[in-house]
Amino acid sequence: MSLLWLDLSFNNITGSIPPCLKKLSNSLVVLNLRRNTFQGTIPNIFTNKSQYQMIDLSENKLLGQIPRSLENCESLQILDLGYNLIEDMFPFWLGSLSELQILILRFNKLHGTITIPSKIKVDFPKLHIIDLSHNAFYGDLPHQYFQEWSGMKKIKVNELLEGNSFSIQMTNKGVKMEYVKNIKFFSAVDFSSNMFRGKIPESITTLGGLQSLNLSNNAIDGVIPQYMGNLTNLESLDLSSNKLSGKIPQELVQLNFLEVLNLSNNKLIGPIPQGRHFDTFLNDSFKGNKALCGYPLSMKCGDSKASKPPKVSFEKDTESDFPNGIDWVVILIGAMTGLVIGLVCGDHLTRRYYKWFL
Repeated sequence: MSLLWLDLSFNNITGSIPPCLKKLSNSLVVLNLRRNTFQGTIPNIFTNKSQYQMIDLSENKLLGQIPRSLENCESLQILDLGYNLIEDMFPFWLGSLSELQILILRFNKLHGTITIPSKIKVDFPKLHIIDLSHNAFYGDLPHQYFQEWSGMKKIKVNELLEGNSFSIQMTNKGVKMEYVKNIKFFSAVDFSSNMFRGKIPESITTLGGLQSLNLSNNAIDGVIPQYMGNLTNLESLDLSSNKLSGKIPQELVQLNFLEVLNLSNNKLIGPIPQGRHFDTFLNDSFKGNKALCGYPLSMKCGDSKASKPPKVSFEKDTESDFPNGIDWVVILIGAMTGLVIGLVCGDHLTRRYYKWFL
């Protein structure tokens, strides 16, 4: 009898991943070593007869590169290497795995650009969840991959590994969530907290089944394109902390399933679109855009200047109503001079016309 499931997750196992696991590669369907303290590199334990459908090595202290022997896991559906110290380029070669549906590489030290090498077929045909957040990727967003990821083009249920012993962790709608069986109904792209730049490519609209899109904390510029309104299945959209400018397109109001929107800390201007669910978004969704106006922000559109009270200078008003130090000297001199003249003239007139006064 062969061992099919090996689940050692949520323990305090130390040391390196034992190379002897290679002997089980031909029988194991699930390898779960999540949340231990494994160190060192990931050994090349995946043979050309591997039966793996799920590999979870997340939340350890693994170093080095992603082993190329993972190419041998032709039945692999879920690969989670998140929360480690892996230093490598984007593993484009995993795109040749025809059954791969979930790829989690968040919180590592991955770097470089994300492009498709020429003359290589790496289209990730069934991929519907990819999380590359909190790494050091740079360059333009991978518009070529957006065109190839057919698993995200429409909502469909791919058959995932049966059983209740696996789960993955993702951030959805601003909240870190644990997904178990219902992950097969979910489609998401998370490229947040990297160094991506440039504009949002039009090819992203080909991902019609996408439910969560997070591009926050990058250096993406340009405008929010109108064609974002074509992602009609979006439930969560986070474009915060970028360099986006221009107006918020009215087409976003068409996203009927949108529950979470974060456009904060950009350079957006003009009125916030109104109508439908847009009226339910709070101030935090738009803060950090100094030139935005309209509900729910306090600054109203069109009369922002008129609504501001005029500045009052206390010093100027004081100068206009009361004399300063020099004026007081002049006034005192004039008063004393007038008093002396008045006394002298009064005494002279009193003596000369004394009888008349009597």
